[in-house]
Amino acid sequence: MFVYEVKALAAKKKSGNTVGAVWALAERAASSAGVTIWDVRFVKEGADWFLRVFLDKPEGIGLDDCEAVSRALSALLDEEDPIEQSYCLEVCSPGINRELTRPEHFERFAGSPVRVKLIRPLPDGRRELYGELLSLADGEIRLRDEGENVITFAQKDSASVRLFDDDFEEE
Repeated sequence: MFVYEVKALAAKKKSGNTVGAVWALAERAASSAGVTIWDVRFVKEGADWFLRVFLDKPEGIGLDDCEAVSRALSALLDEEDPIEQSYCLEVCSPGINRELTRPEHFERFAGSPVRVKLIRPLPDGRRELYGELLSLADGEIRLRDEGENVITFAQKDSASVRLFDDDFEEE
């Protein structure tokens, strides 16, 4: 992960969607580096704000990719100044056990093993599911669990859906 501390100087409130504005800038920086944007998140953790840009490419993301995009994006963020408050820019890979959040993530990884953490337990008491991702359609995730049962639940009821490789289990 490559990290820069960025201080936004604007005193006036910015209008619009911060993630959307940053995504557009990040795509410009990423395309020049030959990578794509996996996700952009602007989150507050404690007293600090973090702008996290996750990169992807078929052969995997390296430190050089993160550094190139971070430098280019930092310059664009300084020029466009879309964020009012101070924040820390982090440019990184989504990792082996990446989180699936967008419809295109679910489409790309249909048929892959995933681990799902649910906000509320299923009627049988399970809050964590492992299995094969079948689809995401109309806000519903379909999964084939280890017992070959097909389970359908609302995407909004999941805390996280991550690719699962037990050789590289996180947490």
